[in-house]
Amino acid sequence: MTLLTVDNLQTEFATRDGVLRAVQGVSFTLERGEVLGLVGESGSGKSVTGFSIMGLVDPPGRIAGGSVRFDGQELVGQTEDQLRRLRGKRIAMIFQDPMMTLNPVLSVETQMVETVLAHERVSKAEARRRAIEALGRVGIASPESRLAQYPHQFSGGMRQRVAIAIALLHKPDLIIADEPTTALDVTVQGQILYEMQRLVREVGSALIWITHDLAVIAGLADRVAVMYAGRIVEDGPVAAVLDHPRHPYTRGLLDSVPANNVARGQGARLRQIPGMTPSLLKLGAGCAFRDRCDRAGERCGAMPELASVDLRRVRCFYPLTGAAALAAAAG
Repeated sequence: MTLLTVDNLQTEFATRDGVLRAVQGVSFTLERGEVLGLVGESGSGKSVTGFSIMGLVDPPGRIAGGSVRFDGQELVGQTEDQLRRLRGKRIAMIFQDPMMTLNPVLSVETQMVETVLAHERVSKAEARRRAIEALGRVGIASPESRLAQYPHQFSGGMRQRVAIAIALLHKPDLIIADEPTTALDVTVQGQILYEMQRLVREVGSALIWITHDLAVIAGLADRVAVMYAGRIVEDGPVAAVLDHPRHPYTRGLLDSVPANNVARGQGARLRQIPGMTPSLLKLGAGCAFRDRCDRAGERCGAMPELASVDLRRVRCFYPLTGAAALAAAAG
């Protein structure tokens, strides 16, 4: 059953130099219990998409158009009070920096208990019991004693675990995770990814995992959506998209992963996408990737639609097909 439907979402920011269109016509659906990976370079619009769904875009930003329907309820246009009733209870967000969730001058117990009491009428003792249970669920040892501590008494990885525990307190229907493991070492990152997979299965939540790390998505997500310059350029089942990319940008991202360079032989140069990401203030009418693309042609002067190709959607007039896609995957 479809939990979230994002249709033609458009988010923009007013700047001195003009209007910056960070998200342009993004559309996707998410089923209950499904994990969607949202990937792309910095500035691709993936984080702004997550903030837009949560209703956390502040002036000078605004949602300029489109629809976000959560469990049949339209979120675009709702008041702050209406959105606050959903946030934390039915929709939760995990930020890249856990200190965006945690208050440095309040104990973990105070923050977690208040989070429970904000949405449910239960006793403080019951709220505390839930907090202890949530900390234990994310792998924090001696959760009862750690409750009394303050955020600065935790390591970076432990603070992120606390932030995840707070997000899971109400067993939300939807969790949006915005690069929550980027600043962590590989060992801690692996532990948190394992725990997130386990928790999503146990709770049955749907998850949007925003990242630039394709290796994370390969092991975590059911589907992946690749964003470039504010638009989705390819989406579909994770195995299909990562094993046989159809969009040249998706291929470029995969070629840039060091692990994928092994197949080309020892000493081979790491491939990278030429050029720089375009300014969102100066985008022309055509495909935003055309100046960096080795397959660009005359038709790329117009914006291609997101068309269905081999179990996925691709926004490209000249997609990789057959042998070309296999060669790209093999390197």
